[in-house]
Amino acid sequence: MSKSSFEEVIQREGRLVYVNKGDSMMPLIKQDRDLLVIERTNGRLRRFDVPLYKRDSGQYVLHRIVRVRKNDYVICGDNRVTFEYGITDRHIIGVLTAVVRDGKELPVTSIKYRLYVFLWYMLFPERYLIVKAGRLLKRIVKRK
Repeated sequence: MSKSSFEEVIQREGRLVYVNKGDSMMPLIKQDRDLLVIERTNGRLRRFDVPLYKRDSGQYVLHRIVRVRKNDYVICGDNRVTFEYGITDRHIIGVLTAVVRDGKELPVTSIKYRLYVFLWYMLFPERYLIVKAGRLLKRIVKRK
């Protein structure tokens, strides 16, 4: 049995369900815990959508759109403090429509999800300190 790329699965089935790798979307999405439901896009994405995209290097990334510009998107992971520029529609494979945790689906249209996005975005200036403090704490704990 051959492995299909994310693009092939979405093209064939219209959606992709997979387990996340990486910590860039914490605290919403945790590695090896959550199932992500990614569906085919329909036109331009909007602010706060979470696209699955493929960088020119071939790396797959799932980050949140913080700004929609005429020709591209400004994107940042929830657990990141730097923006990525130059992601265009040609990079986008699909968009997050739900997170499944412990068998319970959290659609991106739910009030709980929208509240998380609003609060996490509003805390962006403080998030820099939160993320840096978390990384420092991990290094301190690791040394012991």
